[in-house]
Amino acid sequence: MSTLVPPLFAGLVDDASLLPPGILGTPEALAGHAKHRESWYSELIGALLVPSSLVNLDLSPRGLMVGVVNDAAIGALPAVVAKLRAGGAEVARVEAAVARRGEDPQPGLSALGALAVETPELDVYAEIPLSWGLLAGLDTVAAQRADGLRIAPKFRVGGLAAELFPTPVELAAVICACRDRNLPFKLAAGLRHALRHTDPETGFTHHGFLNVLVASAAASDGGEVAEIAEALAATHPVPLVEPARARRDEPRPLWVGFGAYHVLEPLTELIRLGLINGGAE
Repeated sequence: MSTLVPPLFAGLVDDASLLPPGILGTPEALAGHAKHRESWYSELIGALLVPSSLVNLDLSPRGLMVGVVNDAAIGALPAVVAKLRAGGAEVARVEAAVARRGEDPQPGLSALGALAVETPELDVYAEIPLSWGLLAGLDTVAAQRADGLRIAPKFRVGGLAAELFPTPVELAAVICACRDRNLPFKLAAGLRHALRHTDPETGFTHHGFLNVLVASAAASDGGEVAEIAEALAATHPVPLVEPARARRDEPRPLWVGFGAYHVLEPLTELIRLGLINGGAE
């Protein structure tokens, strides 16, 4: 087993090759993930993310660590987990949206809380929209965790419309809100590259995963919203690489990670930035 991936990046990138708009077929995705798990960079890779709707098809992730991403009814998730386990998969977590933008997240959080009670060995991630009801939703998740449930929030920070991309100040406020409630969090969508950048095709400005990592570390050290927003807004590697390098041997604070359709892309960028060795012994 290689130890070339520093602890700061351990499990940072989930394999989202089975999620839309992925173009790989199921056999190719399973084979690719198995190859990643055997590679020198395996410590970078988290779970294989599996849509719950695929589980009723010919899916055989035997021996693989998977995370179920719900795209059906929350109430069906226990049966999905049971079927995957019966097929030999190691189910590490489930992730589910609790509401659409503008809807009250509380009913969905109650349903996921019940799931967390029913499956206490799983990590449960509640995807809460970055809109009305967010802070009350985080209070609910914090109360559930205080009761011993393994539940945490997840946020979508990109998509097909401009309003789905929070500004640096907005995301900084969310990160600080999680910090203040002792909540680890996951992110989804829009984190393909290490640095904040504007997509030339869509014109949307995407958050960078290195920005988020450095911002989360600063938040865990007690930084305020303005400082966190500055890290999130950086488009040059200089203010980000050295803070990350200084923490490479420490566990990653607050931020659990994100999913990537092509996990080699974030790996390649971390190598180019000099933050991961690149396989050389």
